[in-house]
Amino acid sequence: MPLKNFKVLNNINDYKDLHKLSKEEINTLASELREYIIEVTSKNGGHIGPSLGVVELTIALLMAFDPEIDRIVWDIGHQAYAYKILTGRKDEFPTLRQYKGISGFLKRSESKYDHFGAGHSSTSISAALGMRVGKDLLKKEGYTVAVIGDGAMTAGEAFEALNNAGWLDPSKFIVILNDNQMSISPNVGALYTYFNKIITNQVFQKPRQALKEILDKIFGKQGTKLARKLEEYIKGLFAPGVIFEELGFTYVGTIDGHNLFDLEKTLENVKQMRGPILIHVITQKGKGYKPAEENPTPFHGMSPFDKITGEPKKSSVNPSWSKVFGKALCELAEKDETIVAITPAMREGSGLLEFSQRFPDRFFDVGIAEQHAATFAGGLAVEGLKPVASFYSTFLQRAYDQVIHDIALQKLPVVFAIDRAGLVGADGPTHHGVFDISFLRAIPEIIISAPKDAQELRDLLYTALNSGKPFAIRYPRGEAVGDIKEGFKEIPIGSWEVLEEGKDIAFLAVGRYVQKALEVRRILKTKGIDITVVNARFIRPIDKELLKHILNTHQFIITGEDGSLNGGFGSAIAEFIMDNDYENRLIRFGIPDKFIEHGSVNLLEKDLGLLPEQIAENIYKKIFNKDFVFMKKA
Repeated sequence: MPLKNFKVLNNINDYKDLHKLSKEEINTLASELREYIIEVTSKNGGHIGPSLGVVELTIALLMAFDPEIDRIVWDIGHQAYAYKILTGRKDEFPTLRQYKGISGFLKRSESKYDHFGAGHSSTSISAALGMRVGKDLLKKEGYTVAVIGDGAMTAGEAFEALNNAGWLDPSKFIVILNDNQMSISPNVGALYTYFNKIITNQVFQKPRQALKEILDKIFGKQGTKLARKLEEYIKGLFAPGVIFEELGFTYVGTIDGHNLFDLEKTLENVKQMRGPILIHVITQKGKGYKPAEENPTPFHGMSPFDKITGEPKKSSVNPSWSKVFGKALCELAEKDETIVAITPAMREGSGLLEFSQRFPDRFFDVGIAEQHAATFAGGLAVEGLKPVASFYSTFLQRAYDQVIHDIALQKLPVVFAIDRAGLVGADGPTHHGVFDISFLRAIPEIIISAPKDAQELRDLLYTALNSGKPFAIRYPRGEAVGDIKEGFKEIPIGSWEVLEEGKDIAFLAVGRYVQKALEVRRILKTKGIDITVVNARFIRPIDKELLKHILNTHQFIITGEDGSLNGGFGSAIAEFIMDNDYENRLIRFGIPDKFIEHGSVNLLEKDLGLLPEQIAENIYKKIFNKDFVFMKKA
């Protein structure tokens, strides 16, 4: 939508212009921000629900604080679209999540106003506290403000940070709990609004602080504790914030997160208070857009959609890998009552909705708590159950110690269904799942696998559940390939399969790279080169006998994987070649030693030289030292 269509938004450059606006213009601005966000995300996709829910909060923050001096730290950052628009990226906003465009998350290299980058939840309080202490040590001016959602508050890191902040007792440190699920507090009402105004008003705060100082002088710490207990008791009659008070925060809430001017007044009042403050704000996810208000879960993160109906524009021909996994798990659970499923707040994304509905007693959504999810799965395994813990690859990173210490070390049969493995596209470097092969390969006892197609995913899941071992299955985002048959078959652990026989050159491919390898074979065949294609479906353990045969019959070995080359599958083959005194030439394809930006997977792979025609050309050049002219199919 051209910016000229906006009455107010078009006439402001950034947040510094907010104070020039009338109340009526501020309200118009909030509506126009929502309209702009809906317009852009309908074309680009994105986290529309979270960003629509905090429009008023964003405006209020930028009216009460100056991000040139103050630090505003958004947890995850996927709700900060309005913040991006109001901090100098208004004209760039249509490039959101696009190749070479602005990020869908906050990014320090993108703007000086993005004070901390994050794509994983529950980091904001820790980061903001570090900034607060840093400012104090260096005697810098300014406030630090962390904005965190009620879901993110379930993670251990958030409570670790709250505990530390309560102990340090810093001033000019504010945590805003953005509660958009009504999961912590009762509904906002006049009593809460009235009580909040009393709490933040200086008529209340100045005597409160003076009384604490007097009691501290007369009775020492015991007097201060007595006064605090009395205050907590009184406030507990009105507000659900005792837990935060016990952690050392002054609790302010609950606040209507869509009453912009009450929000701003509260923030201004809070700036005068001492010690760490927690403000509990109630918002509505998807506010101002009916489809998102009525169905907030899919609109948390949405692909491009019809702006009028809210329906996704693309309809997949084949089921996604996640759905293939979820359906297979339901089929197996129907026959085996010991199968249970665990997810850290990714029920829909991981394809577990049907399982949760059909087997509610065997489904556990533990919230944004990846470490707990892993160890909880280990505990279930101790009692003889067959736990399947479904993680996005990028989030499994948070449970690395638990995978090692609580599962692999104890040889507990937990199945890790690792979704979104490899490049994921528009969500960018915080969400690309490219490190799981590398970090899992270092762990003794664990089995690591990757299916070439939908049926092999089903069969690997069946194999894993019957293995009695820690077992990881990694699969990508998007549409699965291949037909699905009835039933399941067990795959010998550590076995590979030869899909095409050739000579001289062998392509050992992992997961989605199997299809690439087959295409590379087709391309090179036009040059009279016939290569062997191997589905290396087990990354750990590797098929040593087949690998020895390949090394003895093929001079050149190619590996391909949708993961980091550092410590990845190709590294495993290099180690085997070196350790066993083979002299084969090895060429590896995968993710290089750098963080990969956002954009469509196809464009990112083109940049990295990982499209089939680029791989074929690279192989030809390196082996035959000749340029290769790629002829596309008619």
